[in-house]
Amino acid sequence: MTLEEVMSRLEAMGTEQTKRTFIRHGAKEPLYGVKIGDLKKLVSAVKKDQGLARALYETGNSDAMYLAGLTVNPRTMDKETLEAWVKQANWVMHSETTVPGVAAESPFGFELAREWMQSRDELIAACGWSTYINAMSITPDEQLDLEEIKQLLHQVETKIHEERNRVRYTMNGFVIGVGAFVEALHEEAIRTATAIGKVHVHMGETACKVPEAAAYIKKVEAAGKLGVKRKTCIC
Repeated sequence: MTLEEVMSRLEAMGTEQTKRTFIRHGAKEPLYGVKIGDLKKLVSAVKKDQGLARALYETGNSDAMYLAGLTVNPRTMDKETLEAWVKQANWVMHSETTVPGVAAESPFGFELAREWMQSRDELIAACGWSTYINAMSITPDEQLDLEEIKQLLHQVETKIHEERNRVRYTMNGFVIGVGAFVEALHEEAIRTATAIGKVHVHMGETACKVPEAAAYIKKVEAAGKLGVKRKTCIC
């Protein structure tokens, strides 16, 4: 498929209802409003052409950008491309899902996470926390820097309530991620979650809610999934 053919397919698959839903969640034009399930119908065709996968992201079309994240091979991504991608991620679907998933599975996951977490740009900083969460979810505990993660938990505990909106959301997710995926620090994550309590995040004109970290971690434990790593964080 050519780029033009894929864009034509995306336009045909989009609906005004889905587009309106995405816009309520913060999506920016241009987009067609294609459901994620429908995007996945194009994955097998696009994956065969990595140049096409990258070109889709460069269009700036939200649906095409998400499809790029599903189809690009993260292990072939260079830092410069990932740094360009994070600057183009103009709403949470890409700053907290598309780019973090690809970056975490690239050779530069933790490195870029640390860099982005320090950004003055709210979406980039949130992307950094999301990238770290995703990287933890696929990395064996023995390969993690547990001392660094402890320090980050302390940072969350002392800074979360004064942070920027989406950074608060992803910091809360970081505590959940540690508690769920890093068995060695499960108790430390529970302690941090209890200390921070309820985290308030403005979710726009949506019914989305911020999960309460301690309760969420306990649900994971009750389901017998504590410490279970994911095979991939791209979805």
